[in-house]
Amino acid sequence: MNFCSHCGHTVRFAIPDGDDRPRYFCDECGTIHYQNPRIVAGTLPVSGSRVLLCRRAIPPRKGYWTLPAGYMENAETTVEAAARETREEACAEVEIHGLYTLINLPHIDQVYMIFRADLAGDFEAGPESLEVALFEEHEIPWDALAFPTIERTLRHFYDDRREAAFPLHVSDITAEDRERYFGSA
Repeated sequence: MNFCSHCGHTVRFAIPDGDDRPRYFCDECGTIHYQNPRIVAGTLPVSGSRVLLCRRAIPPRKGYWTLPAGYMENAETTVEAAARETREEACAEVEIHGLYTLINLPHIDQVYMIFRADLAGDFEAGPESLEVALFEEHEIPWDALAFPTIERTLRHFYDDRREAAFPLHVSDITAEDRERYFGSA
């Protein structure tokens, strides 16, 4: 960031008075420009014993499989964001049952919030998906999943389904975890 979005003057990166971490701020108008993590909201849509996955039509990880999820927009709740992303990516409606996984990725400033949901009706690929499909557990394309957050959520789901209990799972994915997942490419 070089210029203040409020007054247009140059900003500097330093620790503002009364704060404990560096931030961009404008000496001219006094605006502190906070940069906060982005929330990724999505669903784990289930139909009977199958899970709905979307094959990504856009970068990053184009061609890889994911749960329907994306960045939360202003003026919407996390549940609304998860339902909207499911409509956008899979043209599907869902009945949301509650937050299922909350995964922190501090190294890329993201927080994933995936809600367990029942698929309600038909589905088809939206503009951000090459295809969408329902998968039994043994059919999941484990080697072609887009992100470690998706793999972690699916593994929790199948473990929990065997126990017939679906608690909230809160965890972190570190830079090292991500590098192991993607390799050093």
